[in-house]
Amino acid sequence: MKITDEQLNQYRLSGEMVRVVRDNMEDNDVKGIVVAWNEEQVMIRRRNRKVVKLDRSYIYEPVDEPRSNPEA
Repeated sequence: MKITDEQLNQYRLSGEMVRVVRDNMEDNDVKGIVVAWNEEQVMIRRRNRKVVKLDRSYIYEPVDEPRSNPEA
């Protein structure tokens, strides 16, 4: 399930750090701030100021919440 435009806009406006869960390995998570998005990708600015493009089908959640399991 893709994240909605409304959810992404809420994260962008609040400046809240998000966690992008890509697979079962926690080391592969991307943490940062939502910068922009289109129909297929989301741009996340990481702490080191590098911007990465990620697929919208990944799990996007606040960093301060428990990590979701992508298999669920």
